[in-house]
Amino acid sequence: MFQEQRSKIAHGAGFLAALDQSGGSTPKALELYGVPDSAYANDDEMFDLMHEFRARIITSPAFTGERILGAILFEQTMERDVEGLPTAQYLWERKNVVPFVKVDEGLAAESDGVRLMKPFTRLDSLLERATKRRVFGTKMRSFVSSADAGGIAAVLDQQFGYAAPILDAGLVPILEPEVDIHSETKQRAEELLKQGVLDRLAAVPDGRQVMLKLSIPTVDDFYADLIDHPKVLRVVALSGGYTQQEADARLAANHGLIASFSRALVEDLRAQQSNEEFDRTLDEAIRAVYDASVA
Repeated sequence: MFQEQRSKIAHGAGFLAALDQSGGSTPKALELYGVPDSAYANDDEMFDLMHEFRARIITSPAFTGERILGAILFEQTMERDVEGLPTAQYLWERKNVVPFVKVDEGLAAESDGVRLMKPFTRLDSLLERATKRRVFGTKMRSFVSSADAGGIAAVLDQQFGYAAPILDAGLVPILEPEVDIHSETKQRAEELLKQGVLDRLAAVPDGRQVMLKLSIPTVDDFYADLIDHPKVLRVVALSGGYTQQEADARLAANHGLIASFSRALVEDLRAQQSNEEFDRTLDEAIRAVYDASVA
């Protein structure tokens, strides 16, 4: 199964759906979906509503492995069921979509133009549970606000440092050092980031691969050498705050770069939509993101 999933991620036509909003971003995600904070009284009720939203997406006839290669889940989503099956198992067996799980615990305060990830406190336990639930890979996010060489080096040292035990556990890590799309030094930050990634890929053991999730670059096809690197399974792009239309247009100009969109994928979905309207809206978004990913 792992090799079948690896082949799909490496060579498949399509994109990754990012369904991994966590505690801090869940209220906003629900609000955009049309569920106000008055609809829940506590975190448990909030996460129940969020799981209903995610399950509605995953079970939609528009959501299949024909156009979607993989889905990134929040830890709580991984631990829950969809139509009587564990979510990761449902994704692969019913939809032919490869499951990933978010493993970072949020961002630390900004320093040297970046926000490192907070130190991981339960990675071993999470990796063990992910393996038992047949998850293929993981995702962890840092944030780069400006082109500070020291800050970017610290981000990459941390990302590659945590990638090692994830690879040892038999999972494929997605490294996500996001660059702020509004940064005045975005292009220079991307230059520092790419060189730093290339330098550190040399230390990845032969026969192992990581994935990269990057902001859509300022210069088209700037990440072509990362996309072709033998130690990179796939490079995917985050929407980074762009609207779906703008993100799709920018993505289409970067050959070999595929989407891993979150908000840009679901921005037009609403709790109040009928199932028919919901499925049609999701199908249109998936089609647009797919077309941009295979352009």
